[in-house]
Amino acid sequence: MVEDTIIAISTPIGYSGLGVVRLSGKRSLHIAKKIFKPNKDKGKIPTRSPVLGNLYDFEHKEFFEEAYLTFFPEPNTYTREDIVEISCHGSPVILEEVVRLGVKSGARHANPGEFTLRAYLNGRIDIIQAEAINDIIKASSLKQAKISFKQLDGILSKKILSLRNQIVHLLSQIEASIEFPDERLRISRNKIVKTMKNISHTVKRLIESYDLGKTLTEGLILAIIGRANVGKSTLFNSLLKKDRAIVTPYPGTTRDYLREKMKTKDSIFTLIDMAGIENAVHPVEKEGIRRGKKLAYEADGILLLLDASQKESHEDYKLIEKFRNKKTILLFNKNDLPQKMNIEKIRKIERNFPSLKISALKGTNLGKLKVMIHELFVPAQEQDEGIILHLRQKLLLEDILACLVEGKHLIGEGYPEEICAEEIRKTIPLIGQLTGDIRVDEIIENIFSRFCIGK
Repeated sequence: MVEDTIIAISTPIGYSGLGVVRLSGKRSLHIAKKIFKPNKDKGKIPTRSPVLGNLYDFEHKEFFEEAYLTFFPEPNTYTREDIVEISCHGSPVILEEVVRLGVKSGARHANPGEFTLRAYLNGRIDIIQAEAINDIIKASSLKQAKISFKQLDGILSKKILSLRNQIVHLLSQIEASIEFPDERLRISRNKIVKTMKNISHTVKRLIESYDLGKTLTEGLILAIIGRANVGKSTLFNSLLKKDRAIVTPYPGTTRDYLREKMKTKDSIFTLIDMAGIENAVHPVEKEGIRRGKKLAYEADGILLLLDASQKESHEDYKLIEKFRNKKTILLFNKNDLPQKMNIEKIRKIERNFPSLKISALKGTNLGKLKVMIHELFVPAQEQDEGIILHLRQKLLLEDILACLVEGKHLIGEGYPEEICAEEIRKTIPLIGQLTGDIRVDEIIENIFSRFCIGK
């Protein structure tokens, strides 16, 4: 239990009808009584019931605002400490004065996410649930908010705990088999391999869910590529429904890259518009092409744009070949003009790429394109509670899977059970880091620094 008492504004800064200042800690009510004076039953504050009164400036001995105070005694609170919430008009000047007077009375201004940090430190939630709280606040779609709510409710934590229990049970069986070989406790190698395979499958599915989680939080990166003057910037603007990129009829207009977020259904995509990928003369254009190529190779997917009003060229085929191994949608642009490109020939050559005829200028088939983007790049998921939303979680799960795969390999190669058990045992502290049972200060600090102050 943390000893000091913290205070912060819990509602967004700005002008509003209502604002809330929150205190948490042993001296919350004592400090609040210096700032707040009830209209009735002076000195007596009931629990969990709003009390009407006035805010008091004890330095100048005057009242300056009407407010409600609600006292929540520990341990059944958000932080498992005493909590006081003061509700008044949402004037930044008034709210900041309440905080200032609270600090003068012995409270400390809360750090970002410190209320939730205390909930974690006091055992009310684990790290996965803490991350879910911040995800709910910053949700970019209702789907993400619902997933995060389920994770706050503990569904993902229970899944991880179930994995840990399975691993601990397997370890105990192996240890018993080693220590007491004559007590009919021996577990067969086939049983060990089968159990590890089942556990690995569950971990692998969680890892794979991160692709969907990423589309709901930060977004997948889609690079719009093609030769100069095929309409990349026009498509970029049309998908965003705003004039973000400069568009001219002259090749080489785009010399650097632009990036903007686009939302389709519940998923987020970061679109990148870049210089045409071909030979350039100007040094600035050359650098833009170099950067563009690097971004394209690193992107999650490609929108490969061809000018269907021109005959196909060797450079077009080179581009298709260059990105053959990436998820790509082939787009035949400028279908509002007379068609000169042999589209069916290109489609037969590259059957793996879904393709579509569009007019970026006129907006033709852009609705269909967004549907294709969602279908190709957003993985299907049957259950929302099994979705990983954070890279931290994915990396730890990958480490856990690597240990399980190595252990299964060793037992399959005929190594003693003790060697296999050592690999399995490595997963326990990794699961502890995943849920926060094992605290790594740098990681904890990083997680809670992303919270707003007052939460």
